[in-house]
Amino acid sequence: MLKYLAGGILCAASCYMFVPSLISRMTGLGVFRKGRAQKQVAFTFDDGPHPIYTPELLDLLELYQVKATFFVLGAQAEQYPELIRRMDREGHQIGIHNYNHKTNWLMLPGTVRREHLERSADIIESIVGIRPNHYRPPWGLINLFDFFHYRHYRIVLWSLKGGDWSSRVCRTRLQSTLLGRITDGSVVLLHDSGETMGADPNAPYYMMQALEEVLGELKTRNLQFVRLDEMA
Repeated sequence: MLKYLAGGILCAASCYMFVPSLISRMTGLGVFRKGRAQKQVAFTFDDGPHPIYTPELLDLLELYQVKATFFVLGAQAEQYPELIRRMDREGHQIGIHNYNHKTNWLMLPGTVRREHLERSADIIESIVGIRPNHYRPPWGLINLFDFFHYRHYRIVLWSLKGGDWSSRVCRTRLQSTLLGRITDGSVVLLHDSGETMGADPNAPYYMMQALEEVLGELKTRNLQFVRLDEMA
């Protein structure tokens, strides 16, 4: 009996967590991963806003005239509303990355919707007057109900991640990874905070050093840097 019970639990967990995430990563079903238009690239930044690194990143993006999409944590937006206002004022898109960095795998669909999506959307709307409609689940982990339960939100993953949560990767490989793999329609995943589980706290500092070199090089390729809501 215990054997069958364990098997049933494993099967239910797979259907709820592992299979939806695997399908979305492999096929793009129910999510947005890559644009179709030529010469468009979308830079996206997760986990902020951070009181030190986000202002420095915004300065860098302004210098290179890059518009980006920030998937912010509701708790961080609540704590640093002036940075949310600056993102909006400077023409960047603001999306949701849950209220805090907790995986959807460990929550019921109603909890995700009420305590993370709607709560964060309310916070952002109260700050800038615009309700966000793009959503990236933490770690890109999707449960079965995410496909059907959040009809007002576009779920976004990525086509390229550089591993920039690691200071070592940022210092040694990030620049070459981005320059070698960015193509038409790339949705690039980076982070403007290193305070979440598994990240190096100072990784964004090195990420921005690499990103400055990357943006300078990409400008010579005549690429257009767009927000996700502008990407075809």
